[in-house]
Amino acid sequence: MPQFDLPWEELQSYRPQVTEPADFDAFWQRTLAQARAAGGEVTVTDAGAGLPHVDVHDVTFPGFDGEPIKAWYSRPAGVTADLPLVVQFHGYGGGRMLPVEHTLWPAAGFAHLMVDNRGQGSSWGSGGDTPDAGHSGPALPGFMTRGIDSPDTYFYRRLMTDAVRAVDAGRTLAGVDPARVAVAGVSQGGGVALAVAALVPDLWAVMPDVPFLSHIARAVRLTDADPYGEIRRYLAVHRDATERVFATLAYVDGVNFARRITAPSLWSVALCDEVCPPSTVMAAFNHCGEHVGGTAKEMVVYPFNGHEGGAMHQVMRQLEFVRAL
Repeated sequence: MPQFDLPWEELQSYRPQVTEPADFDAFWQRTLAQARAAGGEVTVTDAGAGLPHVDVHDVTFPGFDGEPIKAWYSRPAGVTADLPLVVQFHGYGGGRMLPVEHTLWPAAGFAHLMVDNRGQGSSWGSGGDTPDAGHSGPALPGFMTRGIDSPDTYFYRRLMTDAVRAVDAGRTLAGVDPARVAVAGVSQGGGVALAVAALVPDLWAVMPDVPFLSHIARAVRLTDADPYGEIRRYLAVHRDATERVFATLAYVDGVNFARRITAPSLWSVALCDEVCPPSTVMAAFNHCGEHVGGTAKEMVVYPFNGHEGGAMHQVMRQLEFVRAL
């Protein structure tokens, strides 16, 4: 698709007003306090990957409500020093996949935690291993409308809490420097990374690529591509639910999270992206750090790419970024 959103000259300063619930901070403080109070153990076992240069471990850690979440923990074989940790979150519908698939960061000298998506992992890739024990009312196929009647029951409350708890768990793993933990992700993973960066104030770095879940009210009205299209189709049936649905979505909007980010961040945006329209990404980027007096941030622009963004070109930029910290 050609460029369909605002021109780049306008996107650079695009700072829309996005609804922020009055109890946004209290809601997330309560949510995380409940998750941490639920307890649960972090277990680590050899994944049996059979890779001579990368050690891979199968990790289970407590997420939302203490429910077990799966992850792969990888690090360069034979290295005993405490290493910086990159905690990575997958895109929509993906899972942690297989233990042999996440070797780039360990090959570059970093520890890496590939976090599973609860309830997902069956749309693409090599699968996932974590069920979603949460319950919801009527919902469209997919995840965007699961429990959307209330922020307390919404799917993304659970998923984002899992992601924060992944950082908590990652800091306890042997061979991790807890002061140097970065979060990263593409699309849904990028949106989740923004949430974690807001909710964990002492991260080392944040790397959201073409992040999903930002300026959601605009996205739903601008693109019919899924996953945002799920919300439009849901509201086409539940005609009286619009106000309630967007009130729930405000609690997971990346703009509201970005305002609270303190760690240095490296972003990417693709100007032909119909899945995560560039104005929604730039809304979050341009608001980034405003509630905390500003923060170091950089945007990498891919003018002629769609939702694939920079792909491995962006990963190379990420490597440069974290090595310079």
